[in-house]
Amino acid sequence: MSFELKNKKVTIIGAARSGIAAAEAVLRLGGIAKISDSGAVEPLSGVIIEAGGHTRAFIQDSDYVVISPGVRLDAMPVGWARERGIEVMGEVEFAFRLCPCPIVAVTGSNGKTTTATVIAEIIKRAGRGVCLCGNIGSPLSKHVLDLKPTDTAVLEISSFQLESTIHFKPHVAVWTNFSQNHLDRHKDIEEYFQAKRRIFANQDQGDFAVLNFQEQEHKKFEKQLKAQVLFFNTPDKPAGVENPNYQAAMQTAKALGIAEDICLKVFSEFKGVEHRLEFVRRLDGVDYINDSKSTTLEASRWALQRADQPVIMICGGYDKKLDYAPIRPLVAQKVKHMIAIGQISEIMRSTFKDVVTVDVCASLEEAVKVARGKAKPGERVLLSPMTSSFDMFEDYEHRGRCFKEIVSNLK
Repeated sequence: MSFELKNKKVTIIGAARSGIAAAEAVLRLGGIAKISDSGAVEPLSGVIIEAGGHTRAFIQDSDYVVISPGVRLDAMPVGWARERGIEVMGEVEFAFRLCPCPIVAVTGSNGKTTTATVIAEIIKRAGRGVCLCGNIGSPLSKHVLDLKPTDTAVLEISSFQLESTIHFKPHVAVWTNFSQNHLDRHKDIEEYFQAKRRIFANQDQGDFAVLNFQEQEHKKFEKQLKAQVLFFNTPDKPAGVENPNYQAAMQTAKALGIAEDICLKVFSEFKGVEHRLEFVRRLDGVDYINDSKSTTLEASRWALQRADQPVIMICGGYDKKLDYAPIRPLVAQKVKHMIAIGQISEIMRSTFKDVVTVDVCASLEEAVKVARGKAKPGERVLLSPMTSSFDMFEDYEHRGRCFKEIVSNLK
Protein backbone atom coordinates (compact mmCIF):
# COMPACT_ATOMS: atom_id res chain seq x y z
CA MET A 1 0.00 0.00 0.00
CA SER A 2 1.11 3.58 -0.65
CA PHE A 3 2.55 5.30 2.42
CA GLU A 4 4.30 8.56 1.57
CA LEU A 5 6.22 10.11 4.45
CA LYS A 6 8.31 12.78 2.72
CA ASN A 7 7.83 16.08 4.59
CA LYS A 8 5.16 14.45 6.80
CA LYS A 9 5.21 14.98 10.55
CA VAL A 10 5.20 11.61 12.32
CA THR A 11 4.93 11.70 16.10
CA ILE A 12 6.01 8.56 17.92
CA ILE A 13 4.70 8.06 21.45
CA GLY A 14 7.29 6.14 23.46
CA ALA A 15 11.06 6.26 23.11
CA ALA A 16 11.91 2.59 23.62
CA ARG A 17 13.48 0.41 20.91
CA SER A 18 10.48 0.35 18.57
CA GLY A 19 9.87 4.09 18.90
CA ILE A 20 13.47 4.98 18.11
CA ALA A 21 13.50 2.57 15.15
CA ALA A 22 10.33 4.16 13.74
CA ALA A 23 11.78 7.65 14.12
CA GLU A 24 14.94 6.64 12.27
CA ALA A 25 12.86 5.17 9.43
CA VAL A 26 10.86 8.41 9.15
CA LEU A 27 14.07 10.40 8.81
CA ARG A 28 15.44 8.07 6.13
CA LEU A 29 12.25 8.61 4.12
CA GLY A 30 12.49 12.39 4.31
CA GLY A 31 9.84 12.84 6.97
CA ILE A 32 9.85 14.93 10.15
CA ALA A 33 10.31 12.62 13.14
CA LYS A 34 9.01 13.60 16.58
CA ILE A 35 9.10 11.57 19.79
CA SER A 36 6.98 12.21 22.89
CA ASP A 37 7.77 10.27 26.06
CA SER A 38 6.66 10.53 29.68
CA GLY A 39 10.22 9.93 30.87
CA ALA A 40 13.71 11.08 29.99
CA VAL A 41 14.86 10.68 26.38
CA GLU A 42 18.42 10.62 25.06
CA PRO A 43 18.99 13.18 22.28
CA LEU A 44 18.55 11.71 18.78
CA SER A 45 20.06 13.46 15.79
CA GLY A 46 17.38 15.01 13.61
CA VAL A 47 14.50 14.01 15.91
CA ILE A 48 12.29 16.59 17.67
CA ILE A 49 11.84 15.38 21.25
CA GLU A 50 9.27 16.07 23.96
CA ALA A 51 10.36 14.45 27.23
CA GLY A 52 8.93 14.29 30.74
CA GLY A 53 5.30 14.17 29.62
CA HIS A 54 2.99 14.61 26.65
CA THR A 55 1.31 17.84 25.50
CA ARG A 56 -1.76 18.20 23.32
CA ALA A 57 -0.09 20.71 20.97
CA PHE A 58 2.90 18.45 20.31
CA ILE A 59 0.70 15.42 19.55
CA GLN A 60 -1.82 17.30 17.42
CA ASP A 61 0.87 18.89 15.26
CA SER A 62 1.22 15.63 13.31
CA ASP A 63 0.22 13.91 10.10
CA TYR A 64 0.51 10.48 11.71
CA VAL A 65 0.89 9.22 15.27
CA VAL A 66 2.75 5.95 15.91
CA ILE A 67 2.44 4.29 19.32
CA SER A 68 4.92 1.94 20.95
CA PRO A 69 3.59 -1.42 22.25
CA GLY A 70 3.62 -0.16 25.83
CA VAL A 71 1.14 2.63 25.04
CA ARG A 72 -2.52 1.79 25.61
CA LEU A 73 -5.14 2.63 23.00
CA ASP A 74 -7.07 4.60 25.62
CA ALA A 75 -4.04 6.72 26.57
CA MET A 76 -4.64 10.46 26.62
CA PRO A 77 -2.22 11.30 23.76
CA VAL A 78 -4.04 8.80 21.53
CA GLY A 79 -7.31 10.57 22.33
CA TRP A 80 -5.78 13.95 21.46
CA ALA A 81 -4.68 12.63 18.06
CA ARG A 82 -8.09 11.18 17.29
CA GLU A 83 -9.79 14.46 18.25
CA ARG A 84 -8.03 15.98 15.23
CA GLY A 85 -8.68 13.01 12.94
CA ILE A 86 -4.99 12.06 12.93
CA GLU A 87 -4.46 8.39 12.05
CA VAL A 88 -2.99 6.43 14.97
CA MET A 89 -1.15 3.16 14.39
CA GLY A 90 1.23 0.86 16.21
CA GLU A 91 4.88 0.43 15.23
CA VAL A 92 4.10 -2.91 13.55
CA GLU A 93 1.41 -1.32 11.38
CA PHE A 94 3.79 1.53 10.52
CA ALA A 95 6.55 -0.88 9.48
CA PHE A 96 4.15 -3.13 7.58
CA ARG A 97 3.15 -0.22 5.34
CA LEU A 98 6.80 0.15 4.34
CA CYS A 99 7.58 -3.55 4.00
CA PRO A 100 8.42 -4.75 0.44
CA CYS A 101 8.40 -8.47 1.21
CA PRO A 102 6.07 -11.19 2.58
CA ILE A 103 5.64 -11.41 6.34
CA VAL A 104 5.34 -14.51 8.50
CA ALA A 105 3.79 -13.41 11.81
CA VAL A 106 3.82 -15.60 14.92
CA THR A 107 1.70 -14.92 17.98
CA GLY A 108 0.57 -16.98 20.97
CA SER A 109 0.57 -17.00 24.74
CA ASN A 110 3.62 -19.29 24.76
CA GLY A 111 6.13 -20.70 22.33
CA LYS A 112 6.14 -17.83 19.84
CA THR A 113 9.83 -16.99 20.28
CA THR A 114 10.95 -20.57 19.65
CA THR A 115 8.52 -20.99 16.75
CA ALA A 116 9.56 -17.73 15.07
CA THR A 117 13.26 -18.50 15.55
CA VAL A 118 12.94 -21.99 14.04
CA ILE A 119 10.88 -20.69 11.10
CA ALA A 120 13.53 -18.07 10.35
CA GLU A 121 16.25 -20.73 10.46
CA ILE A 122 14.28 -22.96 8.08
CA ILE A 123 13.87 -20.10 5.59
CA LYS A 124 17.58 -19.30 5.86
CA ARG A 125 18.50 -22.97 5.35
CA ALA A 126 16.33 -22.98 2.23
CA GLY A 127 18.64 -20.32 0.78
CA ARG A 128 16.24 -17.39 1.07
CA GLY A 129 16.80 -13.98 2.61
CA VAL A 130 15.16 -13.67 6.01
CA CYS A 131 14.85 -11.13 8.82
CA LEU A 132 13.79 -12.26 12.32
CA CYS A 133 12.37 -9.33 14.27
CA GLY A 134 9.43 -7.92 16.21
CA ASN A 135 8.68 -8.73 19.83
CA ILE A 136 11.73 -11.01 19.81
CA GLY A 137 13.95 -7.96 20.36
CA SER A 138 14.63 -6.01 17.17
CA PRO A 139 11.71 -3.95 15.75
CA LEU A 140 10.60 -4.45 12.15
CA SER A 141 10.99 -0.68 11.65
CA LYS A 142 14.73 -1.05 12.19
CA HIS A 143 15.12 -3.40 9.21
CA VAL A 144 12.23 -2.70 6.89
CA LEU A 145 13.92 -0.17 4.60
CA ASP A 146 16.77 -2.60 3.91
CA LEU A 147 14.60 -5.59 3.00
CA LYS A 148 14.21 -6.80 -0.59
CA PRO A 149 11.01 -8.14 -2.22
CA THR A 150 12.59 -11.62 -2.32
CA ASP A 151 13.20 -11.64 1.46
CA THR A 152 10.81 -12.85 4.16
CA ALA A 153 10.27 -11.00 7.43
CA VAL A 154 9.54 -13.36 10.33
CA LEU A 155 7.81 -11.35 13.01
CA GLU A 156 7.09 -12.39 16.58
CA ILE A 157 4.07 -10.31 17.53
CA SER A 158 2.32 -9.73 20.86
CA SER A 159 -1.27 -8.81 21.68
CA PHE A 160 -0.06 -5.28 22.53
CA GLN A 161 1.30 -4.94 19.00
CA LEU A 162 -1.69 -6.56 17.31
CA GLU A 163 -4.34 -4.39 18.96
CA SER A 164 -2.92 -1.29 17.22
CA THR A 165 -2.82 -2.80 13.72
CA ILE A 166 -5.15 -1.60 10.95
CA HIS A 167 -4.18 -3.01 7.54
CA PHE A 168 -1.52 -5.45 8.79
CA LYS A 169 -1.63 -8.52 6.53
CA PRO A 170 0.90 -11.33 7.03
CA HIS A 171 1.22 -13.88 4.24
CA VAL A 172 1.44 -16.60 6.92
CA ALA A 173 -0.08 -16.01 10.36
CA VAL A 174 0.75 -18.53 13.11
CA TRP A 175 -1.11 -18.72 16.42
CA THR A 176 0.73 -21.15 18.68
CA ASN A 177 -1.73 -21.40 21.60
CA PHE A 178 -3.90 -19.38 23.96
CA SER A 179 -4.02 -19.08 27.75
CA GLN A 180 -4.57 -16.32 30.32
CA ASN A 181 -2.00 -13.54 30.10
CA HIS A 182 -1.63 -9.75 30.30
CA LEU A 183 -4.80 -9.24 32.33
CA ASP A 184 -3.09 -6.16 33.78
CA ARG A 185 -3.40 -4.60 30.31
CA HIS A 186 -6.51 -6.18 28.78
CA LYS A 187 -9.79 -5.70 30.64
CA ASP A 188 -10.56 -9.43 30.45
CA ILE A 189 -9.49 -12.63 28.71
CA GLU A 190 -11.97 -12.05 25.86
CA GLU A 191 -10.33 -8.73 24.95
CA TYR A 192 -6.95 -10.47 25.03
CA PHE A 193 -8.31 -13.22 22.73
CA GLN A 194 -9.72 -10.71 20.24
CA ALA A 195 -6.41 -8.81 20.16
CA LYS A 196 -4.62 -12.03 19.23
CA ARG A 197 -7.21 -12.85 16.61
CA ARG A 198 -6.45 -9.61 14.74
CA ILE A 199 -3.46 -11.37 13.20
CA PHE A 200 -5.87 -12.90 10.63
CA ALA A 201 -8.11 -9.85 10.10
CA ASN A 202 -6.84 -8.75 6.68
CA GLN A 203 -5.73 -12.06 5.20
CA ASP A 204 -7.27 -13.31 1.97
CA GLN A 205 -7.40 -16.59 0.02
CA GLY A 206 -3.77 -16.25 -1.04
CA ASP A 207 -2.59 -16.27 2.59
CA PHE A 208 -2.23 -18.99 5.21
CA ALA A 209 -3.45 -19.31 8.81
CA VAL A 210 -1.54 -21.87 10.91
CA LEU A 211 -3.70 -22.98 13.85
CA ASN A 212 -3.36 -25.32 16.83
CA PHE A 213 -5.67 -28.32 16.45
CA GLN A 214 -5.75 -28.78 20.24
CA GLU A 215 -7.19 -25.29 20.80
CA GLN A 216 -10.98 -25.57 20.68
CA GLU A 217 -11.40 -21.86 19.89
CA HIS A 218 -9.13 -22.24 16.85
CA LYS A 219 -11.37 -24.94 15.41
CA LYS A 220 -14.45 -22.81 16.09
CA PHE A 221 -13.36 -19.81 14.04
CA GLU A 222 -11.58 -21.75 11.29
CA LYS A 223 -14.55 -21.34 8.93
CA GLN A 224 -14.63 -17.58 9.52
CA LEU A 225 -11.14 -17.11 8.08
CA LYS A 226 -10.53 -16.19 4.45
CA ALA A 227 -7.00 -17.60 4.49
CA GLN A 228 -6.11 -21.22 3.77
CA VAL A 229 -6.00 -23.03 7.14
CA LEU A 230 -3.19 -25.41 8.10
CA PHE A 231 -3.48 -27.19 11.46
CA PHE A 232 -0.58 -28.39 13.59
CA ASN A 233 -0.62 -30.45 16.80
CA THR A 234 -3.00 -32.91 15.14
CA PRO A 235 -3.46 -36.60 16.06
CA ASP A 236 -1.49 -37.57 12.93
CA LYS A 237 1.53 -35.41 13.76
CA PRO A 238 4.75 -35.87 11.71
CA ALA A 239 6.80 -38.89 12.75
CA GLY A 240 9.42 -37.97 15.35
CA VAL A 241 8.27 -34.34 15.67
CA GLU A 242 6.60 -34.13 19.08
CA ASN A 243 7.28 -30.46 19.82
CA PRO A 244 4.19 -28.42 18.78
CA ASN A 245 6.39 -25.39 18.05
CA TYR A 246 8.30 -27.47 15.49
CA GLN A 247 5.03 -28.74 14.04
CA ALA A 248 3.83 -25.16 13.57
CA ALA A 249 7.12 -24.36 11.85
CA MET A 250 6.67 -27.33 9.51
CA GLN A 251 3.23 -26.13 8.46
CA THR A 252 4.65 -22.66 7.87
CA ALA A 253 7.39 -24.18 5.71
CA LYS A 254 4.71 -26.04 3.75
CA ALA A 255 2.90 -22.74 3.12
CA LEU A 256 6.18 -21.24 1.88
CA GLY A 257 6.98 -24.21 -0.36
CA ILE A 258 9.99 -25.39 1.67
CA ALA A 259 10.76 -29.11 1.77
CA GLU A 260 10.15 -31.15 4.93
CA ASP A 261 13.69 -32.53 5.01
CA ILE A 262 15.05 -29.00 5.50
CA CYS A 263 12.80 -28.62 8.55
CA LEU A 264 13.99 -31.90 10.05
CA LYS A 265 17.62 -30.90 9.57
CA VAL A 266 17.01 -27.59 11.37
CA PHE A 267 15.17 -29.33 14.23
CA SER A 268 18.03 -31.79 14.75
CA GLU A 269 20.56 -28.97 15.09
CA PHE A 270 18.51 -26.36 16.95
CA LYS A 271 19.98 -25.59 20.39
CA GLY A 272 17.03 -23.59 21.73
CA VAL A 273 16.63 -19.86 22.40
CA GLU A 274 18.42 -17.91 25.08
CA HIS A 275 16.56 -17.64 28.41
CA ARG A 276 14.29 -20.63 27.58
CA LEU A 277 15.31 -23.70 29.60
CA GLU A 278 18.90 -22.58 29.08
CA PHE A 279 21.54 -24.61 30.93
CA VAL A 280 23.83 -22.22 32.81
CA ARG A 281 26.19 -24.45 34.78
CA ARG A 282 26.52 -27.47 37.07
CA LEU A 283 27.93 -26.66 40.50
CA ASP A 284 28.35 -29.19 43.32
CA GLY A 285 26.20 -31.62 41.32
CA VAL A 286 23.32 -29.12 40.96
CA ASP A 287 22.11 -27.89 37.55
CA TYR A 288 21.22 -24.21 37.21
CA ILE A 289 18.63 -23.50 34.50
CA ASN A 290 17.68 -20.06 33.15
CA ASP A 291 14.03 -20.03 32.06
CA SER A 292 13.49 -16.27 32.38
CA LYS A 293 11.53 -16.33 29.10
CA SER A 294 8.72 -18.11 30.99
CA THR A 295 6.56 -15.06 31.59
CA THR A 296 3.28 -17.02 31.81
CA LEU A 297 1.85 -19.85 33.85
CA GLU A 298 1.77 -22.17 30.83
CA ALA A 299 5.38 -21.51 29.93
CA SER A 300 6.44 -22.52 33.44
CA ARG A 301 4.16 -25.56 33.23
CA TRP A 302 6.10 -26.61 30.12
CA ALA A 303 9.40 -26.16 31.99
CA LEU A 304 8.30 -28.18 35.01
CA GLN A 305 6.86 -30.98 32.89
CA ARG A 306 10.28 -31.44 31.33
CA ALA A 307 12.17 -31.48 34.62
CA ASP A 308 13.54 -34.95 35.39
CA GLN A 309 15.19 -33.84 38.65
CA PRO A 310 13.73 -32.42 41.89
CA VAL A 311 13.33 -28.67 41.38
CA ILE A 312 14.19 -25.70 43.55
CA MET A 313 12.08 -23.10 41.73
CA ILE A 314 12.68 -19.35 41.70
CA CYS A 315 9.55 -17.53 40.52
CA GLY A 316 7.63 -14.28 40.79
CA GLY A 317 7.88 -10.77 39.40
CA TYR A 318 5.45 -8.21 37.99
CA ASP A 319 1.74 -8.52 38.79
CA LYS A 320 -0.15 -9.35 35.57
CA LYS A 321 -3.35 -10.18 37.52
CA LEU A 322 -3.11 -13.88 36.64
CA ASP A 323 -4.43 -16.91 38.52
CA TYR A 324 -1.57 -19.28 39.38
CA ALA A 325 -3.67 -21.92 41.12
CA PRO A 326 -4.04 -24.20 38.04
CA ILE A 327 -0.36 -25.19 38.28
CA ARG A 328 -0.55 -26.25 41.94
CA PRO A 329 -0.76 -30.03 41.26
CA LEU A 330 2.31 -29.92 39.03
CA VAL A 331 4.23 -27.82 41.56
CA ALA A 332 3.35 -30.34 44.27
CA GLN A 333 4.68 -33.12 42.04
CA LYS A 334 7.87 -31.51 40.74
CA VAL A 335 9.00 -28.73 43.11
CA LYS A 336 10.94 -29.54 46.26
CA HIS A 337 11.21 -25.90 47.38
CA MET A 338 9.90 -22.60 45.98
CA ILE A 339 11.52 -19.18 46.31
CA ALA A 340 9.35 -16.16 45.40
CA ILE A 341 10.60 -12.70 44.45
CA GLY A 342 9.16 -9.44 43.20
CA GLN A 343 5.79 -7.76 43.27
CA ILE A 344 3.79 -11.01 43.46
CA SER A 345 5.99 -12.81 46.00
CA GLU A 346 3.24 -12.85 48.65
CA ILE A 347 0.67 -13.97 46.05
CA MET A 348 2.98 -16.88 45.22
CA ARG A 349 3.39 -17.73 48.89
CA SER A 350 -0.35 -17.75 49.56
CA THR A 351 -1.07 -19.74 46.37
CA PHE A 352 1.48 -22.51 46.92
CA LYS A 353 2.28 -22.61 50.66
CA ASP A 354 0.08 -25.66 51.29
CA VAL A 355 1.71 -27.75 48.52
CA VAL A 356 5.37 -26.71 48.90
CA THR A 357 7.54 -24.70 51.30
CA VAL A 358 7.84 -21.13 49.98
CA ASP A 359 10.53 -18.62 50.92
CA VAL A 360 10.23 -14.95 49.97
CA CYS A 361 13.41 -13.10 49.00
CA ALA A 362 14.00 -9.41 48.35
CA SER A 363 16.29 -9.88 45.37
CA LEU A 364 17.28 -12.40 42.71
CA GLU A 365 20.76 -12.59 44.20
CA GLU A 366 19.31 -13.53 47.60
CA ALA A 367 17.02 -16.08 45.92
CA VAL A 368 19.95 -17.80 44.20
CA LYS A 369 21.84 -17.89 47.50
CA VAL A 370 18.87 -19.52 49.27
CA ALA A 371 18.36 -21.93 46.35
CA ARG A 372 21.97 -23.04 46.52
CA GLY A 373 21.58 -23.79 50.20
CA LYS A 374 18.45 -25.90 49.56
CA ALA A 375 19.68 -27.84 46.51
CA LYS A 376 21.40 -31.21 46.76
CA PRO A 377 23.45 -33.05 44.11
CA GLY A 378 21.19 -34.42 41.36
CA GLU A 379 18.66 -31.57 41.71
CA ARG A 380 18.11 -28.42 39.66
CA VAL A 381 17.70 -24.74 40.47
CA LEU A 382 15.18 -23.41 37.96
CA LEU A 383 14.47 -19.73 37.37
CA SER A 384 10.99 -19.93 35.82
CA PRO A 385 9.11 -16.81 36.93
CA MET A 386 5.56 -17.42 35.54
CA THR A 387 5.25 -13.66 34.98
CA SER A 388 6.89 -10.54 33.54
CA SER A 389 9.97 -8.83 34.93
CA PHE A 390 9.12 -5.13 34.86
CA ASP A 391 8.97 -4.70 38.64
CA MET A 392 12.70 -5.41 39.07
CA PHE A 393 14.26 -5.62 35.60
CA GLU A 394 14.13 -3.97 32.17
CA ASP A 395 12.72 -7.13 30.56
CA TYR A 396 12.98 -10.92 30.73
CA GLU A 397 16.35 -10.80 28.91
CA HIS A 398 17.80 -8.50 31.56
CA ARG A 399 16.43 -10.81 34.27
CA GLY A 400 17.94 -13.84 32.56
CA ARG A 401 21.34 -12.17 32.11
CA CYS A 402 21.37 -11.19 35.80
CA PHE A 403 20.56 -14.76 36.82
CA LYS A 404 23.34 -16.15 34.64
CA GLU A 405 25.84 -13.66 36.02
CA ILE A 406 24.87 -14.41 39.63
CA VAL A 407 25.10 -18.16 39.03
CA SER A 408 28.38 -17.87 37.13
CA ASN A 409 29.93 -15.96 40.03
CA LEU A 410 29.05 -18.61 42.62
CA LYS A 411 32.23 -20.07 44.11
